[in-house]
Amino acid sequence: MELIKALLLGFIQGATEFLPVSSSGHLVLGSHILGFKEQGIVFDVMVHLGTLVSVIIVFRKELLAMIQAPFQVLKGERSDSVHRFLLWDIYVIIATIPAAIIGLGFKDSIEQMFTSTTLVCLMLIITGSMMIISRYLPDRGGEVTAGRALLIGCAQAVAILPGLSRSGSTIFMGMLVGVNRETAARFSFIMSFPAIMGAAAINFNEILLYPPSGATMFNLLAGTLMAAVTGYFAIILLLDVIKKNRLPWFGYYCLVVAFTGLAVMHLA
Repeated sequence: MELIKALLLGFIQGATEFLPVSSSGHLVLGSHILGFKEQGIVFDVMVHLGTLVSVIIVFRKELLAMIQAPFQVLKGERSDSVHRFLLWDIYVIIATIPAAIIGLGFKDSIEQMFTSTTLVCLMLIITGSMMIISRYLPDRGGEVTAGRALLIGCAQAVAILPGLSRSGSTIFMGMLVGVNRETAARFSFIMSFPAIMGAAAINFNEILLYPPSGATMFNLLAGTLMAAVTGYFAIILLLDVIKKNRLPWFGYYCLVVAFTGLAVMHLA
């Protein structure tokens, strides 16, 4: 894999994994428009691990508290903070179940969908529409509950489709069922941890079976670092956008990309 290609696709992955514009859709369209062939499973695994690093850095305090909560409960601690983070552990597990079922049960069918640029554009239109509608959803200030976590998890499962943003779908669903918009965004990012880890783990055996050469590994690591850095700034940006209720910006962007993609593919 060429260094420039790895950096470009790493930037696309990192910048779009957390922004509500669909990283999978941008990778499919980006590879198509730039004339790149299939970048390979190994690259996909590496850049997903890069974005995982960005989640860990931004939410390190919350993740550490969630890891510690079960052990603190076993030691007899009963503070409100420990109880809250223990519940979030449970809610993240609940939210992950639908995506795990869909991802494992329909893996081959999902992979075939990534060859359809038309499907990507149509899903981007849906993503854009959700982001525009989100402006009109009242912030009811609710917290995450088991039932809401399950519905958010279902939105994440559907977002396996290329072009349908994972972060956009889960944040939109959270707001739709009454969760405070900032809480919905933070839950969306934190619940991405097992989702990204699972997606990488499913294909990790490819790295073991077909280990890359030294030169290729350097390019893969460069792309991974690029994904981690851009992913970090994407999370910070989206948290600020959520606070200011400006998600429609991304909605208009998705519509422009979708209709431009359809025009390029079908009118050229």
